Amino acid sequence: MRQERAVQTRRSILEAAATVFDEFGYEGATIGEVVARAGVTRGALYFHFASKRDLALGVVEEQFVQGPLPERSCKLQEFVDTGMVVAHLMPRDALLSAGARLSLGQDVFGDLRGGAFQGWISRLEEVLVAAKEQGELLPHVVPAETAWLLTGAWTGVQIQSQKLTGRADLERRVSGLYRLVMPSIAMPGVLATLDLAPDRGARVAAEVAARAAAGADAADATSGAPEGTDAAGGADAG
Repeated sequence: MRQERAVQTRRSILEAAATVFDEFGYEGATIGEVVARAGVTRGALYFHFASKRDLALGVVEEQFVQGPLPERSCKLQEFVDTGMVVAHLMPRDALLSAGARLSLGQDVFGDLRGGAFQGWISRLEEVLVAAKEQGELLPHVVPAETAWLLTGAWTGVQIQSQKLTGRADLERRVSGLYRLVMPSIAMPGVLATLDLAPDRGARVAAEVAARAAAGADAADATSGAPEGTDAAGGADAG
């Protein structure tokens, strides 16, 4: 119980910190504002995070703690899904939005181990390597270089969307990026199967949420089963 409360407290602090960093930036954010929004004591915050820098680093890294997206038989669809889901969630998820702002802040970029960029590059490279092994990529495509370039292009689209529309058109713009780029890296037969629609991220995010809810229901059913029975109510064989 104590460990569970500690996990919940840490998550509450990170979510509050994300809203503060996203609103004020690193320099403008204060520990006092984070404490107030999280509804915790300073002692509780410093138990989990030794400084504002550690707190900002925690916000940046938290986006990689979440479970992976659903696996697809087509790895390039997973590649697209990663960018489309983030495009869908970023205007709705303070952790993602704050992570982007902290990563792009020149005053803290070096202090935060390069921000979120390296994590996204590594994640995309892993998927592209799997796609290459399955014969989905054109022969000239190098996974590491492509992951680096796509991360940079996606970031540029996100910045421009934020500046011009407050990210209101982010999903449509990221969809346009993939429609432009994927013909240069995907085998023609694979390209024809890819779902690059602007609402792709919303649909995959809904799928992830439904799976998480089903998993939570199953866990509740198991934990609530009487001793000596399985989750379906059957008696143990022994």
